[in-house]
Amino acid sequence: MTLTELANRAGVSVVNLSVLKNGRARAVRFSTLTAICRVLDCQPGDLLTVRNT
Repeated sequence: MTLTELANRAGVSVVNLSVLKNGRARAVRFSTLTAICRVLDCQPGDLLTVRNT
């Protein structure tokens, strides 16, 4: 699935998804995370990792 297709299905902007994908996001809304998980049929823990900076 392309980033554009995911954005369309989840109702999220491509720019927002790109920021998340490239690890540049400082925060993510629960509604965005929920929408992505609904489309991908996954749980939030499948998408998130913790990095020490």
